[in-house]
Amino acid sequence: MRRTLPDVAATDVVEAYLAGLNGGHRRVADGEWGLTLPAEAGGGWPLEIGLRISDGMLRAQAPAASFDEAFDPWMLLWWNRQTRYVRFACTRSREIWLHADLPVAALDERALDRLLGLVVEGTLAVRSYAERVRS
Repeated sequence: MRRTLPDVAATDVVEAYLAGLNGGHRRVADGEWGLTLPAEAGGGWPLEIGLRISDGMLRAQAPAASFDEAFDPWMLLWWNRQTRYVRFACTRSREIWLHADLPVAALDERALDRLLGLVVEGTLAVRSYAERVRS
C-alpha cells in the first residue's frame, strides 16, 4: 500500500497520542493499532478498539455487543441518525460493532481524543441498552 504524506503525518499523531496512554495499546501493522480498555472502562468487559489509517481516513472500530434475541438491533438505525462521526453496524453473525471515520487532514490529538471518546461513549450506550433488555 502506498502511503501519502497526510497518512504519514497522521500516523505520527496517533503514535504520539497512544504513547501518552497508560499501556493497553499495540501496533498491529504499518498504520494500524489496537487499543484495549479495561473492563471497568468498557461497561463490564474489556473494550477492544482497532485503529487504521488508509486512503486519507482514520477508522476506529470496536465490537459493542454480541447477538441476543432480546436485543433489537434495528434500534441502532435510529441511533445512527443522532450520532456524530460514529455509527453502528451489524455483522453476519448479528454482533453489533461501532465504526468511526475521520479525515486525516482534520486529525490532531484533540480530534483523535474526541473520536475515541465517541467510540467509547457509543459502545457503552449499546452495552447498557443490551444489558437492560437482557434483564
